[in-house]
Amino acid sequence: MSILPFTLTLFSLVFLASSVLPASVVNPTLPHDAFTASKRFEGSSELVNLRYHMGPVLSSPINIYLIWYGKWLPAQKLLIKDFLLSISTTKRRAASAPSVSDWWKTVTLYTDQTNANISSEILIAGEYSDRKYTHGTHLTRLTMQDVIATSVQSAPFTVDHKNGVYLILTSDDVTVQDFCRAVCGFHYFTFPSKVGYTLPYAWVGNSGKQCPEVCAYPFAVPGYMGNGGPRSLAPPNGDVGVDGMISVIGHELAELASNPLVNAWYAGEDPTAPTEIGDLCEGLYGSGGGGGYIGQVMKDGSGRTFNMNGRRSRKFLVQWIWSPVLKACAGPNALD
Repeated sequence: MSILPFTLTLFSLVFLASSVLPASVVNPTLPHDAFTASKRFEGSSELVNLRYHMGPVLSSPINIYLIWYGKWLPAQKLLIKDFLLSISTTKRRAASAPSVSDWWKTVTLYTDQTNANISSEILIAGEYSDRKYTHGTHLTRLTMQDVIATSVQSAPFTVDHKNGVYLILTSDDVTVQDFCRAVCGFHYFTFPSKVGYTLPYAWVGNSGKQCPEVCAYPFAVPGYMGNGGPRSLAPPNGDVGVDGMISVIGHELAELASNPLVNAWYAGEDPTAPTEIGDLCEGLYGSGGGGGYIGQVMKDGSGRTFNMNGRRSRKFLVQWIWSPVLKACAGPNALD
């Protein structure tokens, strides 16, 4: 969820398979005949009432403005930027399949009332680092907008109220209202009284030191699951906190693009607590997912787990997105 945002529900994932086989092999936790015509698509249901509420989607080229709040290592910044730059392949050589750009194609299937699709072009238009923790080391949902206001006043980029989205990333020593307890990230829009404009934005925190077993699952698991339960999986880039963040960033960015002002694509009747296109596929990363399993993913020669490729030979593990065509969760590493 994204207004009352993405929450990684441990109860739905506690039975994760303890081993991951190559993508060419059916999920070993399921029977070999599990992929039948009636169960072809993970999470498929005619009962999901995802509707369009006539609001805008991000159909123009999407300019992302990164706000690094707190202290970040250069390698961590580069990893996150590599993921974001892997989404758009208009000016870069495409990564090998299954790729991040193929994953985003599901998001681009969503349109507005003019039939304009969500943009496939995503650019990092600017960056701002607040290493002084200008608004303290604890942020609330409201002070998050103060962070944006300070950033657009101080940063070398202007307020982009036409094509811009603002992505606040907090370091592992910053606590945020409801972080770890109820949310791992969220998206919303700024109030003109705070920032001067209505700007779509998202926040995601680094849970590496605070709650990796919640917000970086399955790269960390709760202690009570240690004996006889699922083992943690090796993160694709060796950073539990940041690798976990990337899936949450993908989740929030997909929902921000399809529901930027909370009046476009969502299920449910309450716009303050919508079920969005990422929420519908929470915890699903591959074919055979559901009922507690993340699904069939891959591992490289070092045993690191991933389900899609990015630029500069990067690998990522990112959750799937609800497809309006299949009426099911979809991802580029699907076996079916």
